[in-house]
Amino acid sequence: MSGGYFNYNQYLIDDIADSIERKLNRQGQEKTKDELYGDKEYFEKYPDEKFYYTYPEVVQEKMREAVRQLKIAAVYAQRVDWFLSGDDGEESFIERLAEDLNDL
Repeated sequence: MSGGYFNYNQYLIDDIADSIERKLNRQGQEKTKDELYGDKEYFEKYPDEKFYYTYPEVVQEKMREAVRQLKIAAVYAQRVDWFLSGDDGEESFIERLAEDLNDL
């Protein structure tokens, strides 16, 4: 075996955390030509539209906390998945859970 108890949906938790991190990392950066819409006059009128939005600091903090909590949830979901699938016994479940959480 190698998991599967949750139909591998636990990986979606990591995907959500990664998506939030990408949003945070792009703040204030200029968008690529493929991401832009509008013509020259539009961007002269709305120059900020050429850049990714920068969230207020308090929102950024909450988003960073969301990423942290989601990463913790992903570890728990993965470890429980392996335990319930029979890949880990009780002792290895506890040990690996602790190791994975310490690695965050």
